[in-house]
Amino acid sequence: PLMLPPRLFWQTSTRLYLLLHVLSTTAVLVNTFDPVTTTVVIGIGASLGRTIYNYLHESCDSKWIAFNATGKHVDLSRKLFGQHIASRIILKAVNGFMKNANPKKPLVLSLHGWTGTGKNFVSKLIAESIYKEGMDSNFVHVFTSTLHFPHPSQYLTYKSQLQQWIKGNVTNCERSMFIFDEMDKMHPGLIDSIKPYLDYYDKLDGVSYRKAIFIFLSNAGGDSIAQTALDFWKEGRNREEIELKDLEMLLSLSVFNNKESGFFRTSLIDKNLVDFFVPLLPLEYRHVVQCVMAEMKDRGVEPDQYLADKLAKDLVYFPKSERVFSVKGCKTIESKLDYYT
Repeated sequence: PLMLPPRLFWQTSTRLYLLLHVLSTTAVLVNTFDPVTTTVVIGIGASLGRTIYNYLHESCDSKWIAFNATGKHVDLSRKLFGQHIASRIILKAVNGFMKNANPKKPLVLSLHGWTGTGKNFVSKLIAESIYKEGMDSNFVHVFTSTLHFPHPSQYLTYKSQLQQWIKGNVTNCERSMFIFDEMDKMHPGLIDSIKPYLDYYDKLDGVSYRKAIFIFLSNAGGDSIAQTALDFWKEGRNREEIELKDLEMLLSLSVFNNKESGFFRTSLIDKNLVDFFVPLLPLEYRHVVQCVMAEMKDRGVEPDQYLADKLAKDLVYFPKSERVFSVKGCKTIESKLDYYT
């Protein structure tokens, strides 16, 4: 059976309780007054019920969708470690898009990097900066390739379903966000089915997609990013010297020509519809320590430097001899901290 997340379950339950309370109160009042007054009370009760329902139930308006640029800047600087390029791109791209009352096309971001470098985390921060409900919002939609598109033989069916799904959700709310995880495992060509929705069209069949956001997450290109970072390290250069221009073209070509990638020969790249290819660098030991300290703080535990160092040292690093980059980034920190504490 389909289960709601605990947080969403309690929010929904609370809202339903308040709405039922209003309606039951109205029913009591109806039995108290004469027929003429009853009609007035029913009208007031129904109006009040609709008002409370609209207040409590998420809707596609500024009450539930309001961009918080300051909060996103703070979150990126305090919670996303070792990603100076990604932080800068995300901040400028999302800020500029959300402040534009009439964008020419949807915002399209493609995040690339090894496991545990922060791709899903960045998506979460973007959602939380725009939607009051964050990732639990009804207007944030996540697709995972291995879960939603598992069978290559169903390729044509998936294309049709994907088009209908996006059209339906944008029709419902123009400020919808779509996150496609595991793009490196998606059937090549499938993502081309949504190309019209990412292009410079005012409307398609009466629907405007220009205020939507599309985010693609992929491990593809991660090796190229890691090699560039390793080259900088071997040359004795600071990783903060790495710039987007050092990686963007390399990244787009590597995923475009990768037969195993969902972006293989895609028109999204060929037609320049991806606004930014965002590289997430492999994390060093010091970044892993920062992740551990941040996780302790999130748990309400006093950060322990000794414990953070001990946990970070026990992870696997690459290259094996130099132990420069964490192979899994910060992905396993949460579960490992349970073991160490």
